[in-house]
Amino acid sequence: MIPPNNYKTNFDHYLQLYTQEEIDKVNARLKTPEDALRWAYETFGDKIAKASSFGPEDSVVTDMIIKINPKARFFTLDTGRLNQETYDVMDAIAKKYNINFEVMFPETAAVEEMVRTKGINLFYDSVENRKLCCEIRKVRPLNKILSTLDAWVTGLRRDQNENRSHAAMVELDHLHGGIVKVNPIIEWTWDQVLSYIKERNLPYNKLLDRGYTSIGCEPCTRAIKPGEDLRAGRWWWESDTHKECGLHMKH
Repeated sequence: MIPPNNYKTNFDHYLQLYTQEEIDKVNARLKTPEDALRWAYETFGDKIAKASSFGPEDSVVTDMIIKINPKARFFTLDTGRLNQETYDVMDAIAKKYNINFEVMFPETAAVEEMVRTKGINLFYDSVENRKLCCEIRKVRPLNKILSTLDAWVTGLRRDQNENRSHAAMVELDHLHGGIVKVNPIIEWTWDQVLSYIKERNLPYNKLLDRGYTSIGCEPCTRAIKPGEDLRAGRWWWESDTHKECGLHMKH
């Protein structure tokens, strides 16, 4: 039996800060990613943080944030199964921008019990096992930190998959008690992301040079093949084309 979800946070104590109508009005006046970030940091101060998984989108959004708020908060989820290249770019970004990343780890007892009862590579055996692994290693730690925030920033883009196709620049995150979720580059294309990195010579995850267009845990991510979708390298052994780990599910 997997230990109780000690990180499953009760968000019921939140009084929703905004109504959907108010969020719609905010979106209507935002024209650029920088507009969204300025509004977010002026509004939420130190109660907002950027989630970083160290893909190329995170390099872009981090650079934008630091220019607006050099003291902004950043957090990351260390699942214990990441690539060395991910740690390398985390270190490079931390040094370049003087960032002290708030690193969230999974609950040790839950990981130990999961591995003991289902095996170290349980995610290959079934979709249910894969989702359990994502739940313990990623979703619960995310819930833990989001329960302390009023808003968070992501690097989501609308064209990444169908699940994200209707996301807005600013939205209410009903999965996390109605806190505000800011997606500054939601309308950007993959080419815009790469151009921004190249033009400014930003640190980026070197897995990108090897064909990794979507970066997650090492055993669950591969390089894509010519003509494949940009997220085809995530959980490639599963047939569902709209795969998610649970961090950015539809409401």
